Amino acid sequence: MYINNLNQLSSFFVFICVGFLICILFDVFRVFRRVFKTPDIVTYVEDIVFWIISGSITLLSIFIFNNGELRLYIFIGIIIGTILYILFISKYFIKIGVVVINTVKNFFICIIQILAKPYNIVQKIIKLLLIKPIVFFIFNFRKNIKIFDKKLDKNKGF
Repeated sequence: MYINNLNQLSSFFVFICVGFLICILFDVFRVFRRVFKTPDIVTYVEDIVFWIISGSITLLSIFIFNNGELRLYIFIGIIIGTILYILFISKYFIKIGVVVINTVKNFFICIIQILAKPYNIVQKIIKLLLIKPIVFFIFNFRKNIKIFDKKLDKNKGF
């Protein structure tokens, strides 16, 4: 299939954008790793998911924008897009992403704490009005039973 130079140039810029997109996806995973500490196995799964998604994006882009033809400029475009993103955008994306995710996380924690207040109040009231008297009664009942048993033992000795 004949591809003219203008199509190749536009396809080259598309693959620079694909490199950007793959790096954005990678930085999204990096932001979540900084905000939420995860075990190693979750990190491995995230890496596999990243490679599957980025590979799918690359293959889909090759089929859509270059009719499935592999050309050297595709890989050069992806590499240039990746380098440009890492040099100029990645640092700011990660900083802003961490702030945004932490803000959302803290907002939900605050909402959960607000919603938990009535529960905590009811729990304290139940503990004060129901549990403590029962425990007090059981403790004193055991104590009185022991005293009563001792008196019975003394009376049996007569």
